[in-house]
Amino acid sequence: MYWTMLIIAGLFEAGFTFCLGKMKHAAGPAAAWWFAGFLVSLAASMTLLYRAVQVLPVGTAYAVWTGIGAAGTAALGILFFDEPADAWRLFFLAALIGSIAGLKAVSA
Repeated sequence: MYWTMLIIAGLFEAGFTFCLGKMKHAAGPAAAWWFAGFLVSLAASMTLLYRAVQVLPVGTAYAVWTGIGAAGTAALGILFFDEPADAWRLFFLAALIGSIAGLKAVSA
């Protein structure tokens, strides 16, 4: 259950950075909605991370949370912000995801 919370927290981290990217290109009410999405995602991410570290090792949890957020943000950047998707970038994203899975595999 705590691993699930941590994974969802990482996804919300990617969500709040996505909202930041969308806010950059928005104006008026649209910017306000993206800012609201940022705040909701930030609160959800931090709350779930807090709950997960009550049971999981904090170093592992933080690394997994950050890794999921970084990989998710990079993937969203490729999909929605026309960021490059060259072979090296995809290789290192795959390595990051593999490292996250490895941390989970060796953690209690």
